[in-house]
Amino acid sequence: MGISIGGVRETLGSKGEAGNCYSNGLVTVFFHFYSYGVKIRAPHALVMTFLFRSGSLQEKLQAILKATYTHSRNLACFVFTYKSLQALQSHVQGGTHQMHSFLAAFIGGLLLFGENNNINSQINMYLTSRVLFALCRLGVEKGYIPALKWDPFPLHTAVIWGLVLWLFEYHRPTLQPSLQSSMTYLYEDSNVWHDLSDFLIFNKSRPSK
Repeated sequence: MGISIGGVRETLGSKGEAGNCYSNGLVTVFFHFYSYGVKIRAPHALVMTFLFRSGSLQEKLQAILKATYTHSRNLACFVFTYKSLQALQSHVQGGTHQMHSFLAAFIGGLLLFGENNNINSQINMYLTSRVLFALCRLGVEKGYIPALKWDPFPLHTAVIWGLVLWLFEYHRPTLQPSLQSSMTYLYEDSNVWHDLSDFLIFNKSRPSK
């Protein structure tokens, strides 16, 4: 059954300026977020793959392309889903409400980022820390959390670094794989000295001859 794009836009935008704004920009937003995903994932995948991944050049390039495609596609599809559900709720209820954002993102997140894989884990962990910080600040603004008279940042920093090194030394499998790789390079591979090339290329422990 064919679907008219014009009909969809007319339906989504028939009630209110907000709904019209959402519908008019859906296609543009999709490609905007797809290109954004490429820009942020491709450099990261390139560096991490060539630093920590073994295999042939072809395998590494395939891994980079796959990670970039997956990240970009999920971001683009998520924002398309989010904007569409926002417009739909606004159309049905005749206005916008704060809960619309949560429900639209909840459904989009479940559909697009619900699979437990490395890329989704990285995105979710990136968001988790920022959401927790934002909720704490919101709690202070609303008066639910008392404002401290001293700066908690140094204590927070010390606790985080203490915990991450303790986990790395004694409970390493609990850490995210890319963090394990980075910390192994920093705290274990750095114990090995070969020659000046260690400063130019990735230094990795080599088996003794």
